[in-house]
Amino acid sequence: MTTPSTPTPEEKTRNAQRAQPAPPATPRTARSWLRDHSELGVCVLLLTLGVLVLTDALTMDVDLTQRGPVGPKTVPVVVGAALLVVAVLLAVDVFRGGRGQAEAGEDVDLSEPADWRTVLLLSGVFLGSAVLIEPIGFPAAGALLFWGAAYTLGSRRVDRDPLIAAVLSLAAYGLFDKLLGVPLPGGPLMGVL
Repeated sequence: MTTPSTPTPEEKTRNAQRAQPAPPATPRTARSWLRDHSELGVCVLLLTLGVLVLTDALTMDVDLTQRGPVGPKTVPVVVGAALLVVAVLLAVDVFRGGRGQAEAGEDVDLSEPADWRTVLLLSGVFLGSAVLIEPIGFPAAGALLFWGAAYTLGSRRVDRDPLIAAVLSLAAYGLFDKLLGVPLPGGPLMGVL
């Protein structure tokens, strides 16, 4: 009868590893798969925009008496096709394991909840100024928009902010209405000035 030889340390390690059961696999849920492949949402958005742009471009009613090879459909068709190509290339990259890198320059703590108060106040300021443009005119509504946005975002300088908001609003009104020819309602204040 032969005596068994003593195993070397490497053999002992290999035998111990073979004897251990494999760790249980963590179940993959649809939610975790979607979280790992969240860039696919951007792919769907790009794909949808590409289809909309191409559909609109190809159903565009144009005059056939154009001059030259480039007509009014050319740019929308190129942009729509480019959106589709980028959507497909991004989807292929995501399925191959590619992931977008987090923005290194942002100092945002993603574990903190969203500041819904600020979002709702800004939405209210924006909608309020949109409703007030016609009755009080763009300069006054724009000044309220600029001042309300500054106040909502934390500026409490009531000696300076209304003046800056009025100057910005009048400058925007002058630029669009007077220089660019985009008609904006002046309101009762512009009738006085």
